[in-house]
Amino acid sequence: MAVRIVHTADVHLGARHTDLGDRAAAQRERQFAAFVATVDLAIEAQADLFLVAGDLFDSNSQPRRSVERVAEQLGRLAGRRIRSVLLPGTHDVYDRASIYRAYDLAELAKAPEGSGLVTVLTPERPELHVPELDTVVFGRVFATKRAPVSPLAGFSAAAATETWKVGMIHGSLLIPGRTDADEVVFSSGEVAASGLDYLALGHWHSAQVGTAGPVRYAYAGAPEPVAVDQDRSGKALLVTLSIADGKRHVDVEERTVGRTRFLRHEVDATSIESQPALIARVRALGDPDLVADVRIVGIRPDQLDLDLDEVARALAPSFLAVRVRDRSVTPLPPADEVPGPDTILGALVREVEARIAAIEATSPADPARAAEAAELRDALLIARHLLVGTEVTL
Repeated sequence: MAVRIVHTADVHLGARHTDLGDRAAAQRERQFAAFVATVDLAIEAQADLFLVAGDLFDSNSQPRRSVERVAEQLGRLAGRRIRSVLLPGTHDVYDRASIYRAYDLAELAKAPEGSGLVTVLTPERPELHVPELDTVVFGRVFATKRAPVSPLAGFSAAAATETWKVGMIHGSLLIPGRTDADEVVFSSGEVAASGLDYLALGHWHSAQVGTAGPVRYAYAGAPEPVAVDQDRSGKALLVTLSIADGKRHVDVEERTVGRTRFLRHEVDATSIESQPALIARVRALGDPDLVADVRIVGIRPDQLDLDLDEVARALAPSFLAVRVRDRSVTPLPPADEVPGPDTILGALVREVEARIAAIEATSPADPARAAEAAELRDALLIARHLLVGTEVTL
């Protein structure tokens, strides 16, 4: 029998979004709408398990009505016999002030007492056995924001008798020099030795899937961006555990549940006639669900005068969020101002110009050689831009 799982995490309901100003409340509603869409996905897919791998709430301080709204959605799942398994994270940490201690989500969701249809995994209750699915779900969590050890330290699911062994962690996969100092850290070696079939992860807001030894693991990412630069968010994962021809299969599919879309848009500086013309061009791409990252590139004409703050303010009403950055470069100095032959730039310019001159002198009518000369001119232009100002001597 196949087991179908919808895996989500990092919903961050109740986030304040101080960077969004008067749009903060609207973004909170977008996040809740993405959570509802994830519940809808579980119902439509006829899932068996609905896993929330931490940070369902942005903090432990939430109004009761917000908790009741979540419970209503968990109740929708319980009404269809879909089991919800929730893991506290690093924002809704399972400390003394935990929201999971203050509220009984199973009771608020009106799940039948003792049914296990709404379960919060804690240090005191680290696993859920589901005999009818022949599955066990392990939750590796601490009662502190910073874990004293790896959540997989000393852990093995090998003794479990169920066919399927699923784990849940809210933390960072160890990347030396990058994630070592995170609150909760575990290694790929520990994942590989865990004895799990699937490890449902939270904490990283971009969806990604990987394998460590025989174990399939995945970060679901945030179902709706918590910050406007999280362009791999907006997903939930549909996971299917199955056995075919004697082989175990763990299939992970990304499904879009968030509304926010992202656009990286480059504008060649030489094509910009004026600031109003730039604003009009970018505004034509506007969409209230779009986060736009506009970059001005290429060689900037001397006469081009832009105030990027003014441009961004003019574009703001047309997008969910917009950022305008100037990555263009100033025109090169005249060739006779190239540094001397004892510098890297000077030596390079003279060498390439000599090769171009030789091609033009010996093979002026050869199309292949003419193309080679054109490529050398382009390479020289790029090199001069990259190395202009470099005065390192040879």
